[in-house]
Amino acid sequence: MESWMSYSGSGFRPSNVPVEEGKVYEAKIEDIGREGDGLARIANFVVFVPGTKIGDEVKIKITKVHRRMAFGEVVRE
Repeated sequence: MESWMSYSGSGFRPSNVPVEEGKVYEAKIEDIGREGDGLARIANFVVFVPGTKIGDEVKIKITKVHRRMAFGEVVRE
């Protein structure tokens, strides 16, 4: 029987999610969410990033992963 959850070092996460908590991705902010956070898509998966605006091209560190979305923060170099 195949499980929809898989174990990654930091806990359980849905197996079809293309991002991983703690990893860094490059993305472009495409929209603004209801709470004012920037919205990026990584492999068509929504990631909310506070403190960004449409058009920003940023490196995002994923801080929390849910089944249908994730939250991240901008990595400053």
